[in-house]
Amino acid sequence: MEPELLRTLLMNVASTSHLAVELFLQLQSDSEESDDIKSPDTYDAELLVAFTEMLSTVERRFWARETSTEWWDHIVLQAWDDEQWLQNFRMRKATFMGLCAELTPTLWCKDTRLRAALPVEKRVAIAIWKLATPDNYRSVANQFGVGKSTIGIVLMQVCRAINRMLLRRTVTLGNVQDVVDGFAQMGFPNCGGAIDGTHIPILAPPHLASEYINWKRYFSMVLQVLVDHRGCFIDTNTGWPGKVHDACIFQKSGLFRKLQAETFFPDRKITVRDVEMPIVILEDPAYPLMPWLMKPYTGKLDRNKDQFTYGLSRCRMTVECAFGHLKGRWRALYGKPDLGESSIPAVISACCTRHNICEGKGERFSQAWTSEVQRLEAEFAQPESRATREAQHRAARIRDALREEFEAENQE
Repeated sequence: MEPELLRTLLMNVASTSHLAVELFLQLQSDSEESDDIKSPDTYDAELLVAFTEMLSTVERRFWARETSTEWWDHIVLQAWDDEQWLQNFRMRKATFMGLCAELTPTLWCKDTRLRAALPVEKRVAIAIWKLATPDNYRSVANQFGVGKSTIGIVLMQVCRAINRMLLRRTVTLGNVQDVVDGFAQMGFPNCGGAIDGTHIPILAPPHLASEYINWKRYFSMVLQVLVDHRGCFIDTNTGWPGKVHDACIFQKSGLFRKLQAETFFPDRKITVRDVEMPIVILEDPAYPLMPWLMKPYTGKLDRNKDQFTYGLSRCRMTVECAFGHLKGRWRALYGKPDLGESSIPAVISACCTRHNICEGKGERFSQAWTSEVQRLEAEFAQPESRATREAQHRAARIRDALREEFEAENQE
């Protein structure tokens, strides 16, 4: 038998023997203090209570690995400045504490007789650290002084709490006029947002794995977002297998139904070259052309079409920048999360919510994070969008009118 295993067995036997002796002495002491004659049932009940109390006082070193929380309790919480918080948790300490306060009603747990519950702040820190760094579960566990299995449990608890408490009021449309004015300053009139999708690499699912293989031949899950002029998410849709086309995901989304019914944006139309134009969103050639959905011209372009396409593409860069910030802050999105495919959408949605929180609080985005994203993008290249051939006559008229308007402005 291995020496280490033998030593562990002997320690367990010694611990059990110690427990038995202590239990016997306690029962003997109790019986000497009482002159009453007790029934067998009473004696059995007392034996059970005494055993339970003694078990709760056994030294934990025999059944749980000793860990240290010195780093979190005394270094991070007490000594780190805002720059250290930003580099490691992607937000300053004040923003972090505000997030914890929002999540406390959902995440707070009371202590048990066997162990103290993890504080809310530590739970949130574990989840953010796991998503902001490429560290594996064991590394994060050692860092925070908890068990390896605790990391996965805490990660999902925090992500689900964020989605339950903050998602709907953080990922939302906001002030429409501010968004329209923002895109107008960038060069596109009556625009309410830009839409696109990105592929999040995942491990091969145990079931229907072929559905998750995208056109670049790696397993992925699609995140489709609508962003405003500042790069904040207005709407998110995730969980679709990587094989599904962007246009198909969009047409099956709640956002599409609201846009189609003209209930997502307020009814604010403008007239361009005698053509009525509603609030539109911008997208790439993968999506269909619709009266409220503008995409660039494709193929060989003349000067006028090229000007329109350039103006549209420049405004669409907001969604590309948003994806860059999202993945730069939460690098685990490129680390093939070791989670079941049913859990990954909750993690992605929570990352989108935290992205909006960081952008809304003005948290600085480090350019050093961009280089890391670019390296990961090279390893997991985004599949090229395949253009759809759907186009409505009214939508084409709006696009042509916009093209003519752009041409007239450039001639002035």
